[in-house]
Amino acid sequence: MHYINIKRKNAIIFFILSALSLIPHITIGNEPIDKKATKECKILYKNLTKSSDKQILFGHQDDLAYGFGWKYLPGESDVKRVSGYYPAVIGHDIGHIGNKVNIDTVPFDLIRKSIIETYCRGGVNTVSWHAQDPVLGGDSWSNRDSCVSTVADILPGAPHHAEWCKKLDLVAEFFKSLKAPDGTTIPILFRPFHEMNGDWFWWGRKHCSPEEYKQLFRFTVDYLIKNKKVHNLIITYSPNGVSSEEEFMERYPGNEYVDIIGFDFYQIGKEGLTRYREEMNRNLRILSDVAKKTGKIAALTETGFEQIPIPTWWTQILYPLIDPYPIAYVLLWRNGRPDHYYVPFPGQISSPDFIKFCKFPRIKLQTNDLNLYQ
Repeated sequence: MHYINIKRKNAIIFFILSALSLIPHITIGNEPIDKKATKECKILYKNLTKSSDKQILFGHQDDLAYGFGWKYLPGESDVKRVSGYYPAVIGHDIGHIGNKVNIDTVPFDLIRKSIIETYCRGGVNTVSWHAQDPVLGGDSWSNRDSCVSTVADILPGAPHHAEWCKKLDLVAEFFKSLKAPDGTTIPILFRPFHEMNGDWFWWGRKHCSPEEYKQLFRFTVDYLIKNKKVHNLIITYSPNGVSSEEEFMERYPGNEYVDIIGFDFYQIGKEGLTRYREEMNRNLRILSDVAKKTGKIAALTETGFEQIPIPTWWTQILYPLIDPYPIAYVLLWRNGRPDHYYVPFPGQISSPDFIKFCKFPRIKLQTNDLNLYQ
């Protein structure tokens, strides 16, 4: 009798395991979508996956290019001036690629140099793309009030498809040129067509259907990886703040085209604090839920409070919002002008609080023990 029970029990276990093997499931942290990704890309991807429960990498856009009262000074950084360390994540933008300088007048040679320096220090590089309009010829905001559907006009078979491919050729050439001194091709978190649920960019919801956006995203990724053999990219999808999971997924191009998911959201004015807290909580919950379902790495891809006029904004507002969630990194926007900055500089009112924020165990800067490529 005991022998029969054991056999029956084993049969039940075997049946359950067999059934489970037939259920589609997603495991986090296996490999990037590009199966031919470089070894360094795969290691970075796995380390970002493993670290998101334990630490949040702190990032800053254009941190090495310019800051409050300085521009293009080797080794300079507003984050480092205040905290003593560079950010763990440095953001760059390749808008206006093909020119000598990018959309923010940063020379592309300097962007390349900053990417190499960041990698050699063990940090992470993320690249957004405020792409110029290949149809109207303006910047990313060129058709805000236009009826032209740039996206439809650059898809395969459309009149301006060839122009778009030429632009992608320049992007591929730039990414392939990112070499460390030992010849290693440097991994990049590539974030194209961000904030697509807004109306301000030519790839936004006002100017294309969800299906057209997905086609553009998929074609761009396929062209770079499959056609141009660019294998140092980790692909990021990031809408602006959303009101629901349905809105987050409306233009999602599919699991086979995305490695990291995130969202962009900012505090606007002191009076916007309540809204910022409410929207951030909702979006971080949505992001976490989607990350679990899709098996993707989660990140807060853009945030901040212009001029940071609240002295304790870092420890009392931002940190309590992000701490409960498993996000790999948080990126603050750039210190572009005296009236347009998102991290403190020496003497700025929130500097003492920022130092405290950087010392929280979960916040990680580019310290000596940071190396996400091992």
